[in-house]
Amino acid sequence: MSELDKNRLQDAEYMAQRIAACETEIQKGIIGQREIIRQVMLAMLTGGNVLLEGMPGLGKTRLVSTIGKVFDLPFKRIQFTPDLMPSDVTGTNIIMKSEQGSAFSFERGPIFANLILADEINRATPKTQSALLEAMQEHTVTVGNDSHALAEPFFVLATQNPIENEGTYPLPEAQLDRFMFKILVRFPSKEELKDIVALTEGSQAPAIEKQIDGEGLLAARALVNQIPIADAVMDYLLEIVMATHAENVHIKEGASPRAAQALIRAARAKAFLEGRFNVSFQDVKDVAYPVLRHRIIPSFDAISEGVTEDDIIGKILEAKSAGI
Repeated sequence: MSELDKNRLQDAEYMAQRIAACETEIQKGIIGQREIIRQVMLAMLTGGNVLLEGMPGLGKTRLVSTIGKVFDLPFKRIQFTPDLMPSDVTGTNIIMKSEQGSAFSFERGPIFANLILADEINRATPKTQSALLEAMQEHTVTVGNDSHALAEPFFVLATQNPIENEGTYPLPEAQLDRFMFKILVRFPSKEELKDIVALTEGSQAPAIEKQIDGEGLLAARALVNQIPIADAVMDYLLEIVMATHAENVHIKEGASPRAAQALIRAARAKAFLEGRFNVSFQDVKDVAYPVLRHRIIPSFDAISEGVTEDDIIGKILEAKSAGI
């Protein structure tokens, strides 16, 4: 191993330890959601956005605010409601009067922060939901003829209630595809619920301390991008995505090319967090569910038979993993 590779490996090991410390610190304020915390960390390590789906009151908002403290990132919360307008998210041009006359000045909206909580995003109309599209993909906001760059790192963590809930709108497919992960937040066990009540109803909440800053997170991302992927693992990953487009009575539409990109980035991040400088088949399998479940549109047959997106992904993984 060359001196350059040794230094790179040492840097990766150090940064992985720092990110692991962040994960441990987050767990002080969030009870029982270890897998969800791990998946959010994977997304942050790759610059991806996350959609959290679950019933109200499961700690989704608390998770985002805790992440903001641990990473010392400016944090803004946007409560999505049916009457929220796109300009309420992005900002708008306002007329400013001075001695020289009147001129337009851009008033920044809450989207201008490093960490954005889009709370109950599916309660807003599709027009307002679409106001996030450019910010999530390009990290810029265009108002009128002017584009405004967002500060890095930029990360959107949106929460949504199950679509069956009253007063919700389905997210457009183009916006869903811009979320790297869709994470399902399930109801806690009895033991976890007991700990949650003790934590939230106690006289003193645990102090959450900063572990790393935005520059450190960007440095960790750069190291993640350098992790190699063997040809066999890459072929396996691409075969999984292509399988969503094969003839399948339960699939109406398969995953987009962004799914392959997200699988690559997420698998690299998982290897990084586990202290490895190579991506395994298991890494790909472990991140396949949150990457693909919102990018597969089930057919009418699947819906009528009660077959979920996770069921479809599980069958694909079972078939593609048989030969490895």
